[in-house]
Amino acid sequence: MKMVIIEPLGVEEGKLLAMAKESLGDRVEIVYYNTKTTDTAELIERGKDAEIIVVSNLPLNAQVIEGCRNLKLLAVAFTGVDHIAMDVCRKNGVMVCNCAGYSTCAVADLVFGMLISLYRNVIPCDKVCREEGTKDGLVGFELEGKTFGVVGTGAIGLRVAAIAQAFGCRVLAYSRTAKDVPGVRYVDLETLLAESDVVSLHTPLTEETRGLMNEKRIGLMKKNAVLINTARGPVVDSDALAGALKEGRIAGACIDVFENEPPVRKDHPLFSAPNTIVTPHVAFATKEALVKRAVIVFDNVVNYLDGTPRNVIG
Repeated sequence: MKMVIIEPLGVEEGKLLAMAKESLGDRVEIVYYNTKTTDTAELIERGKDAEIIVVSNLPLNAQVIEGCRNLKLLAVAFTGVDHIAMDVCRKNGVMVCNCAGYSTCAVADLVFGMLISLYRNVIPCDKVCREEGTKDGLVGFELEGKTFGVVGTGAIGLRVAAIAQAFGCRVLAYSRTAKDVPGVRYVDLETLLAESDVVSLHTPLTEETRGLMNEKRIGLMKKNAVLINTARGPVVDSDALAGALKEGRIAGACIDVFENEPPVRKDHPLFSAPNTIVTPHVAFATKEALVKRAVIVFDNVVNYLDGTPRNVIG
């Protein structure tokens, strides 16, 4: 059986292949590509003979899935699968497994890294300090006593909620399924938006969540509120958010994800919006998290081979 790792996974090649060999032994032939491509023909050429393909966040469209005629398992080294032609996978009987959980700590870390950078003016403070300036005009805010709204309480959302409590925040949550979490009060989305000083998004991208934060919902937020998106770009209407920031209808935004994967065009509306920190979809990308996901992805392959598949996406 042939397994193709169709793109780099962010772990040094020798270490990654050693991990694969340790997990899988001689049960599969392993082919590794250490370059990334988005060319459909090249992706088909890479995967055409593989029964198992390992992919991260590289988009695999319908043509690629159809062209990989031997494909039985798509092991996605990522949490979301909105970059995969899932309808074609279902039609062709291709099992898809993800790596939920590997980036929980990493994403939560960046949420607060960006938020504190914005609250405490870290970027302008760095600039003015290097220019022999002072703190004048750069006095910031603290988290204690703020109301922190978490939209989506999966593993990442719950970790964010726990950290927010540690900072002394009152935590509100909105999710499809309410959970019994000490110190967290579940409310409807409108209440959360109206009462929160910080709103952090942690939902998957579905037809229900696409455009969730539109002009109307952004309009419910406080003037002093900050919106954080480390989930999926299309969950937020970027034009509406940029407009609210420019008009002072909300105070700030921390954005790690966009409508498409970076590089993001220079004229993106959020790049000219005030009080905004942007990062190039890096929330999941820590050295530790990338190793964790490699462990999970190879475990997923082992379980598939053993006839006990895990982390299967419907």
